Amino acid sequence: MLKEKQGIIFGVANKRSIAWATAQALHEAGARLAFAYQGERLKENCERLTAEEMPGSPLISCDVTHQEQIDEAFARVASEFGRLDFVIHSIAFAPREALEGEYMKVDRDGFLAALEVSAYSLTQMARAAAPLMTDGGSIVTMTFHGAEKVYQGYNVMGVAKAALESSVRYLAADLGPKNIRVNAISAGPIQTLAARGVSGLSTMLKVHAERAPLKRNVEPREVGNTALFLCSPLSSGITGEIIHVDCGYNIMGI
Repeated sequence: MLKEKQGIIFGVANKRSIAWATAQALHEAGARLAFAYQGERLKENCERLTAEEMPGSPLISCDVTHQEQIDEAFARVASEFGRLDFVIHSIAFAPREALEGEYMKVDRDGFLAALEVSAYSLTQMARAAAPLMTDGGSIVTMTFHGAEKVYQGYNVMGVAKAALESSVRYLAADLGPKNIRVNAISAGPIQTLAARGVSGLSTMLKVHAERAPLKRNVEPREVGNTALFLCSPLSSGITGEIIHVDCGYNIMGI
Protein backbone atom coordinates (compact mmCIF):
# COMPACT_ATOMS: atom_id res chain seq x y z
CA MET A 1 0.00 0.00 0.00
CA LEU A 2 2.88 2.40 0.80
CA LYS A 3 5.61 0.88 -1.35
CA GLU A 4 8.16 3.57 -2.34
CA LYS A 5 6.58 6.03 0.14
CA GLN A 6 8.78 7.80 2.68
CA GLY A 7 8.02 9.51 5.94
CA ILE A 8 9.25 10.66 9.31
CA ILE A 9 7.78 9.81 12.71
CA PHE A 10 8.10 12.05 15.76
CA GLY A 11 7.37 10.61 19.19
CA VAL A 12 8.55 7.01 19.55
CA ALA A 13 9.21 6.57 23.25
CA ASN A 14 9.20 2.78 23.64
CA LYS A 15 7.58 -0.33 22.21
CA ARG A 16 4.23 0.53 23.84
CA SER A 17 3.94 4.00 22.33
CA ILE A 18 1.33 4.92 19.75
CA ALA A 19 4.11 6.21 17.51
CA TRP A 20 5.81 2.82 17.48
CA ALA A 21 2.57 0.97 16.70
CA THR A 22 2.11 3.45 13.86
CA ALA A 23 5.66 2.83 12.65
CA GLN A 24 5.03 -0.92 12.56
CA ALA A 25 1.85 -0.48 10.51
CA LEU A 26 3.54 1.85 8.03
CA HIS A 27 6.63 -0.34 7.74
CA GLU A 28 4.60 -3.47 7.09
CA ALA A 29 2.78 -1.59 4.32
CA GLY A 30 6.12 -0.96 2.61
CA ALA A 31 7.04 2.57 3.74
CA ARG A 32 10.57 3.74 4.40
CA LEU A 33 10.80 5.54 7.72
CA ALA A 34 12.96 8.04 9.56
CA PHE A 35 12.57 8.67 13.28
CA ALA A 36 13.03 11.90 15.24
CA TYR A 37 13.75 11.68 18.96
CA GLN A 38 14.60 14.01 21.84
CA GLY A 39 17.36 13.14 24.29
CA GLU A 40 19.77 10.26 24.73
CA ARG A 41 17.33 7.98 26.55
CA LEU A 42 14.83 8.07 23.70
CA LYS A 43 17.65 7.74 21.19
CA GLU A 44 18.64 4.45 22.84
CA ASN A 45 15.04 3.22 22.70
CA CYS A 46 14.73 4.15 19.01
CA GLU A 47 18.04 2.50 18.19
CA ARG A 48 17.04 -0.72 19.92
CA LEU A 49 13.59 -0.89 18.33
CA THR A 50 14.63 -0.01 14.80
CA ALA A 51 17.69 -2.26 14.87
CA GLU A 52 15.43 -5.25 15.50
CA GLU A 53 12.63 -4.45 13.06
CA MET A 54 13.65 -1.61 10.74
CA PRO A 55 17.44 -1.57 10.34
CA GLY A 56 18.86 1.31 8.37
CA SER A 57 16.16 3.79 9.36
CA PRO A 58 17.65 7.27 9.85
CA LEU A 59 17.50 8.46 13.47
CA ILE A 60 17.45 12.22 13.92
CA SER A 61 17.81 14.27 17.09
CA CYS A 62 15.16 17.00 17.32
CA ASP A 63 13.97 19.21 20.18
CA VAL A 64 10.84 20.89 18.81
CA THR A 65 11.27 23.89 21.10
CA HIS A 66 14.18 24.94 18.85
CA GLN A 67 13.21 25.88 15.30
CA GLU A 68 16.72 25.30 14.03
CA GLN A 69 16.56 21.67 15.13
CA ILE A 70 13.30 21.14 13.24
CA ASP A 71 14.85 22.72 10.16
CA GLU A 72 17.91 20.50 10.52
CA ALA A 73 15.75 17.40 10.94
CA PHE A 74 13.89 18.01 7.70
CA ALA A 75 17.12 18.95 5.92
CA ARG A 76 18.46 15.54 6.99
CA VAL A 77 15.31 13.87 5.65
CA ALA A 78 15.78 15.73 2.36
CA SER A 79 19.35 14.48 2.08
CA GLU A 80 18.41 10.89 2.98
CA PHE A 81 15.12 10.54 1.10
CA GLY A 82 15.01 13.34 -1.45
CA ARG A 83 11.29 13.86 -0.90
CA LEU A 84 8.69 13.22 1.79
CA ASP A 85 5.26 11.59 1.60
CA PHE A 86 4.05 11.74 5.19
CA VAL A 87 4.75 13.05 8.69
CA ILE A 88 3.50 11.48 11.91
CA HIS A 89 3.31 13.98 14.79
CA SER A 90 2.89 12.01 18.03
CA ILE A 91 4.37 14.29 20.66
CA ALA A 92 2.92 16.18 23.60
CA PHE A 93 4.22 17.61 26.86
CA ALA A 94 3.05 19.50 29.91
CA PRO A 95 4.81 19.91 33.27
CA ARG A 96 3.47 17.42 35.80
CA GLU A 97 2.22 20.18 38.09
CA ALA A 98 0.11 21.55 35.22
CA LEU A 99 -1.76 18.23 35.16
CA GLU A 100 -2.69 18.34 38.83
CA GLY A 101 -5.40 20.17 40.74
CA GLU A 102 -7.53 22.79 39.04
CA TYR A 103 -6.88 23.96 35.49
CA MET A 104 -7.26 27.63 36.46
CA LYS A 105 -4.15 27.32 38.65
CA VAL A 106 -1.82 26.49 35.76
CA ASP A 107 0.96 29.07 35.58
CA ARG A 108 2.10 30.92 32.48
CA ASP A 109 5.21 28.80 31.98
CA GLY A 110 3.26 25.54 32.18
CA PHE A 111 0.63 26.83 29.78
CA LEU A 112 3.15 28.04 27.23
CA ALA A 113 5.20 24.84 27.44
CA ALA A 114 2.14 22.67 26.82
CA LEU A 115 0.94 24.76 23.88
CA GLU A 116 4.38 25.04 22.30
CA VAL A 117 5.28 21.36 22.35
CA SER A 118 1.83 19.82 21.95
CA ALA A 119 0.27 22.19 19.40
CA TYR A 120 2.63 24.70 17.81
CA SER A 121 5.14 21.99 16.90
CA LEU A 122 2.65 20.62 14.36
CA THR A 123 2.65 23.97 12.57
CA GLN A 124 6.45 24.05 12.62
CA MET A 125 6.65 20.58 11.13
CA ALA A 126 4.05 21.29 8.46
CA ARG A 127 5.95 24.39 7.38
CA ALA A 128 9.22 22.45 7.13
CA ALA A 129 7.69 19.38 5.49
CA ALA A 130 5.61 21.07 2.79
CA PRO A 131 8.50 21.90 0.41
CA LEU A 132 9.57 18.22 0.50
CA MET A 133 6.07 16.94 -0.34
CA THR A 134 6.51 17.52 -4.06
CA ASP A 135 3.89 14.91 -4.98
CA GLY A 136 1.46 15.85 -2.24
CA GLY A 137 1.46 14.19 1.14
CA SER A 138 -0.20 13.44 4.45
CA ILE A 139 0.41 14.90 7.92
CA VAL A 140 -1.15 13.02 10.84
CA THR A 141 -1.21 14.06 14.48
CA MET A 142 -2.57 12.48 17.67
CA THR A 143 -5.19 14.05 19.89
CA PHE A 144 -7.62 13.00 22.65
CA HIS A 145 -11.28 13.49 23.61
CA GLY A 146 -10.08 15.84 26.37
CA ALA A 147 -9.88 18.50 23.65
CA GLU A 148 -13.68 18.39 23.45
CA LYS A 149 -14.80 17.42 26.96
CA VAL A 150 -13.44 17.97 30.46
CA TYR A 151 -11.35 15.15 31.93
CA GLN A 152 -10.27 15.67 35.52
CA GLY A 153 -6.49 15.83 35.60
CA TYR A 154 -6.06 16.42 31.87
CA ASN A 155 -6.22 20.16 32.45
CA VAL A 156 -3.87 22.23 30.28
CA MET A 157 -3.28 19.29 27.95
CA GLY A 158 -6.95 19.42 26.98
CA VAL A 159 -6.52 23.08 26.06
CA ALA A 160 -3.36 22.24 24.09
CA LYS A 161 -5.13 19.43 22.23
CA ALA A 162 -8.00 21.78 21.37
CA ALA A 163 -5.45 24.15 19.85
CA LEU A 164 -3.90 21.22 18.03
CA GLU A 165 -7.25 20.18 16.54
CA SER A 166 -7.95 23.72 15.38
CA SER A 167 -4.47 23.85 13.85
CA VAL A 168 -5.30 20.71 11.88
CA ARG A 169 -8.18 22.50 10.21
CA TYR A 170 -6.25 25.68 9.43
CA LEU A 171 -3.24 23.75 8.13
CA ALA A 172 -5.52 21.60 5.98
CA ALA A 173 -6.89 24.78 4.40
CA ASP A 174 -3.40 26.22 3.85
CA LEU A 175 -1.89 23.06 2.40
CA GLY A 176 -4.83 21.68 0.45
CA PRO A 177 -3.82 23.46 -2.79
CA LYS A 178 -0.51 21.56 -2.62
CA ASN A 179 -2.41 18.25 -2.26
CA ILE A 180 -1.12 17.90 1.29
CA ARG A 181 -3.72 16.53 3.69
CA VAL A 182 -3.71 17.16 7.44
CA ASN A 183 -5.73 15.04 9.86
CA ALA A 184 -5.81 14.01 13.51
CA ILE A 185 -6.60 10.75 15.27
CA SER A 186 -8.44 11.10 18.57
CA ALA A 187 -7.42 7.91 20.35
CA GLY A 188 -9.02 6.55 23.47
CA PRO A 189 -6.85 6.37 26.59
CA ILE A 190 -3.88 4.03 26.22
CA GLN A 191 -1.36 3.19 28.91
CA THR A 192 1.66 4.78 27.27
CA LEU A 193 4.68 6.42 28.91
CA ALA A 194 3.25 9.89 28.26
CA ALA A 195 -0.23 8.98 29.50
CA ARG A 196 1.14 7.87 32.85
CA GLY A 197 1.78 11.51 33.65
CA VAL A 198 -1.97 12.14 33.66
CA SER A 199 -3.57 11.65 37.06
CA GLY A 200 -6.64 9.45 36.92
CA LEU A 201 -5.48 7.42 33.93
CA SER A 202 -6.62 4.16 35.50
CA THR A 203 -10.10 5.63 36.01
CA MET A 204 -10.19 6.80 32.39
CA LEU A 205 -9.31 3.32 31.17
CA LYS A 206 -11.95 1.70 33.38
CA VAL A 207 -14.74 4.11 32.44
CA HIS A 208 -13.95 3.97 28.72
CA ALA A 209 -14.01 0.18 28.73
CA GLU A 210 -17.34 0.14 30.57
CA ARG A 211 -19.11 2.80 28.49
CA ALA A 212 -17.69 2.38 24.99
CA PRO A 213 -19.96 0.45 22.61
CA LEU A 214 -17.20 -2.12 22.01
CA LYS A 215 -16.82 -2.58 25.80
CA ARG A 216 -13.03 -2.40 25.78
CA ASN A 217 -10.11 -0.02 25.45
CA VAL A 218 -8.49 0.71 22.12
CA GLU A 219 -5.16 -0.92 21.26
CA PRO A 220 -2.14 1.07 20.01
CA ARG A 221 -2.06 -0.90 16.77
CA GLU A 222 -5.65 0.12 16.00
CA VAL A 223 -4.50 3.72 16.12
CA GLY A 224 -1.48 2.82 13.98
CA ASN A 225 -3.71 1.18 11.40
CA THR A 226 -5.81 4.32 11.18
CA ALA A 227 -2.67 6.38 10.63
CA LEU A 228 -1.74 3.96 7.85
CA PHE A 229 -5.12 4.59 6.24
CA LEU A 230 -4.63 8.36 6.51
CA CYS A 231 -1.19 8.12 4.89
CA SER A 232 -2.44 5.91 2.08
CA PRO A 233 -4.26 6.67 -1.19
CA LEU A 234 -7.40 5.17 0.38
CA SER A 235 -7.91 8.45 2.28
CA SER A 236 -7.14 10.76 -0.64
CA GLY A 237 -10.35 12.76 -0.15
CA ILE A 238 -10.01 13.27 3.62
CA THR A 239 -8.41 16.34 5.18
CA GLY A 240 -9.00 18.58 8.19
CA GLU A 241 -10.71 15.75 10.08
CA ILE A 242 -10.54 14.49 13.66
CA ILE A 243 -11.07 10.73 13.45
CA HIS A 244 -12.04 9.06 16.73
CA VAL A 245 -10.44 5.67 17.38
CA ASP A 246 -11.81 5.01 20.86
CA CYS A 247 -14.09 1.96 20.54
CA GLY A 248 -16.98 4.41 20.13
CA TYR A 249 -16.73 6.08 23.54
CA ASN A 250 -17.14 9.59 22.08
CA ILE A 251 -20.65 8.89 20.73
CA MET A 252 -22.15 8.03 24.12
CA GLY A 253 -24.34 10.30 26.20
CA ILE A 254 -26.01 9.10 29.36
